[in-house]
Amino acid sequence: MVYIISKRDGPHREELAAKDFLQKNRTTINALANHLTLGRWQQLRNPTPPPQPQPSGKLWSTPPARPKEAEPYVRISHNGRVVIADLASGRQLDFVGELRGNGQSRYFALATRENGIFEPLDDELYRVLADLEGVSVPDETSEAHLEQVISGRLGLDAISRSVE
Repeated sequence: MVYIISKRDGPHREELAAKDFLQKNRTTINALANHLTLGRWQQLRNPTPPPQPQPSGKLWSTPPARPKEAEPYVRISHNGRVVIADLASGRQLDFVGELRGNGQSRYFALATRENGIFEPLDDELYRVLADLEGVSVPDETSEAHLEQVISGRLGLDAISRSVE
């Protein structure tokens, strides 16, 4: 024997009772919600549009902020990238090369296609820095000296970093 249980048509008696209860007590529920949320409930249910600015008849145009001039300097980052960066924003302006190797065998490699760099230095920078290719950079003192040499050749201000 098989019993077939099916959902009857229409809402259940309990659902109707709950909806009726909520409808009868809607004002009390709203008052309690408003009290508990310090008036935020009413603001969420009936949002008031923000006041629209009234035209004054004058057309004002503010020019876009003029970008500050870049203050380039040479920086060697912790991962060995040698870049020209902007002092004000810290953004990289140009990739010069990288330090390769470990410990005492570290050396400077210019950003060229031969060294596996996707976007190489432009010809002018390459000509100025070409003889630095392969220079030994075993410690932090050598890094600071390399920064000063590159800064001097490119005519940039040398920013000294403390070597501890």
